[in-house]
Amino acid sequence: MIKAILFDWMNTLARYEPPREVLHSRIFGEFGIAVTPQALLPALLVADKYMYDEYLVTPIDKRSPEDKKRVYLHYYDLMLSGIGFKADQELILKIWARERQAAEGLAFALYDDVLPSVKTLDQRGLVLGMITNMPRDMAAICNAVGLSPYLDFFVTPQEAGADKPNPAIFLLALERAGVQAAEAIYVGDQYKFDVLGARGVGMTPILIDRYEASPEVTDCPRIHSLSEVMTYL
Repeated sequence: MIKAILFDWMNTLARYEPPREVLHSRIFGEFGIAVTPQALLPALLVADKYMYDEYLVTPIDKRSPEDKKRVYLHYYDLMLSGIGFKADQELILKIWARERQAAEGLAFALYDDVLPSVKTLDQRGLVLGMITNMPRDMAAICNAVGLSPYLDFFVTPQEAGADKPNPAIFLLALERAGVQAAEAIYVGDQYKFDVLGARGVGMTPILIDRYEASPEVTDCPRIHSLSEVMTYL
């Protein structure tokens, strides 16, 4: 019997405001690179997969300045080449610097399906929690977006001493939820971080694929809206 539903944060419950594809599109435009957010999104998702794979090797913020630079140069090159634009290193570094500046003022917004879904789950008496790798003040963020009344807890790397997909962060969440692994569902958007991490401790993973980025995943439920979680209770 399922007693708890635990969620990832980014691209599962929330996105940046404005959305990243909008921000990238605007900043690329400042450098004479014209692309709509919709046209940019597929290339952005490819670049994201590269970044997540690099993070699994070593978290980006723990790398040397030169290695971090190497990763971001390739990240932006993937995105730009994906829209048919070839940029030299100097231009990419300028874009990266401009985007770091713009990112400082970004807020978060919940997806439209989140509050209706968590309200329904809360009314069913389920324990609701969040596991995130974001090194941010999640209490303040959840309060700002109106999610706090529905979350019983959240777990961050600072508390667990480990990032996803390390078992430690999932086990701490299960302890906070007061349930066995077999009694919990975990919903996240990244296969290697979320699905494999949750499965590794015995939880039932669900991949939320809001942007149809992972059609190859067939070994776990793959949903496109949070409302579909109800099907698996």
